[in-house]
Amino acid sequence: MLGALADLVLPRTCAGCAVPGAVLCSSCSALLARPRLAAPRRFPEGFPPTVAAGGYAGPVRPAVLAFKERGRAELAGPLGAALALAVVAVTRAVRDTGPVVLVPVPSSPAALRTRGRDHVRELTGQAVRELVAAGLPVTAGRLLRRRGRVRDSAGLSAVQRRANLAGTFALTGGVPAGAVLVLVDDVVSSGATLTEAAAVLGSATRPGDPPVLAAVVAATPRAAGGPTSAGDLRVVRNRPGIGPRPPADRLSGRVNRD
Repeated sequence: MLGALADLVLPRTCAGCAVPGAVLCSSCSALLARPRLAAPRRFPEGFPPTVAAGGYAGPVRPAVLAFKERGRAELAGPLGAALALAVVAVTRAVRDTGPVVLVPVPSSPAALRTRGRDHVRELTGQAVRELVAAGLPVTAGRLLRRRGRVRDSAGLSAVQRRANLAGTFALTGGVPAGAVLVLVDDVVSSGATLTEAAAVLGSATRPGDPPVLAAVVAATPRAAGGPTSAGDLRVVRNRPGIGPRPPADRLSGRVNRD
């Protein structure tokens, strides 16, 4: 009832295509249900195996920006569900493992002050709720923090971005033994942030632990192409029992709800 009354006063429009009636319409939501491996143009050494729910282009881009920069917090629902789908796809490449821990990439203090909120933590919480509702043993762990200051990355090359981020992440606690660590963020472009964060997490893992993985809502497209096949999601080599499974296309049934 409250939602209906709010619609009368402030009619909702899709954050992706501006069609009235939904926070994110079914057509735009479908663009975030196509898991694919993220492949930065200049693949940085140490870049973790990363799956994106969709491409950071078309209606997806304004939808992510509306949530991230324009305060449309209600988009945490559909975008968090998309992130959960990416988590399912990337973790199914590693079988017979322990519980999954989603590790949000921490925002810089300056970004937190500007936005007044931690949008990646909001996405992480929503993704955990989706996955737990689907019966998967997933938790969130704030294992990283930012330290020092970095310059604005706009206009920097991939190499410059990695150098700019060097030493800016630190561990906040112990890494659970045997857990599958999945870095989560909203968008991946050059891959510098995920590479640096994965290196810090990886330094605390033990021999035999699964590799550090990553999942994001969207990835900057590298080239035209279809969704990644399940066979492309094999990220651990020379281990028995590893093989592709088709990624789930639905979690707890709330992907297109707002």
